[in-house]
Amino acid sequence: MSEKCIVGRDEKIEFVDYVKNVPAKIDTGADGSAVWASDIFVDEDGVLHFKLFGEGSPYYTGKEISTKDYSVILTKSASGDVVMKYRTKLSIRIKGRRIKAKFGLSNRSTHNYPVLIGRKTLHGKFLVDVTEKTDAAEKVKKVTPLGLNKQMREDPYKFYKENYLNENGAK
Repeated sequence: MSEKCIVGRDEKIEFVDYVKNVPAKIDTGADGSAVWASDIFVDEDGVLHFKLFGEGSPYYTGKEISTKDYSVILTKSASGDVVMKYRTKLSIRIKGRRIKAKFGLSNRSTHNYPVLIGRKTLHGKFLVDVTEKTDAAEKVKKVTPLGLNKQMREDPYKFYKENYLNENGAK
């Protein structure tokens, strides 16, 4: 049995073959892990396609990932809403240790961290020291285009239809 590595409340992680030095929140209160993903869709052959992060992110590469190894999960947000997310395995490196972990794919553009590492990913591999703070604490700034609230106040319903419905996949 390998020795458990100590991680802090946040860490810089690598998505192997895609992007390095991504700030991740270590969250023992969360069951699963999540990553900001964009352009998520399933094609006619049943293949899941997505890109890590979004165009407003400094970690976005535009490289599309495709897989047939995926599932769906219902998760409850902090506000109590139940949301369906696609979930797939990705190879990551934390503190030099390479592991495969399941990640829920969702728009995390409004979160302080684009990645959340939950208990299932940590279990048996890492110990968490919440007093340990890394340079990952330089959180990703929230992407908010200038004038967004002004647009919303001018015509809330139009704003909802053009932005919120489209962003959340509704037609």
